[in-house]
Amino acid sequence: MPTRKLTPAQVRRARRRMTLVLIGLIVFAIGVQPDLIGMNRSPIVGFVQVGTWLAGLALLLVSAAATVKVVRNGRTTSLRADIGTRLIATGYVIAAVASLADFISIGAHRMPLPFFGQVQVFGLVTGVLASLLGLVLYWPRKVESPEATPPA
Repeated sequence: MPTRKLTPAQVRRARRRMTLVLIGLIVFAIGVQPDLIGMNRSPIVGFVQVGTWLAGLALLLVSAAATVKVVRNGRTTSLRADIGTRLIATGYVIAAVASLADFISIGAHRMPLPFFGQVQVFGLVTGVLASLLGLVLYWPRKVESPEATPPA
């Protein structure tokens, strides 16, 4: 089954969504390292900072998944793609829970002075990597033409 080419409207839609991916990446980077824009005003990692990087990560992942949906161009959803979409969401939940662990009282430090420790960094990185793996799984595979396959 040969794939159809993307129409110019689909290309424009994918480019707009990729712009949102870039904006999400910038917001995520500012949340992780507020010194980039001179906004680091606290020695600890605060709720606003965590909220900023989680909002940036959410924008990045939703926009990337929407872009891949355009690139899929109406292909049927395979088991691999279904696993990919669920892994994107699961990775975000892992990143969010790890980031907010002290704020929702499942972390090692309590609220007066929350501390973003190594375990939380590991959880954030694990969640982001799981989401990226989900995007890779959601990406459509190349379909071989029937002529290219050798006869059985």
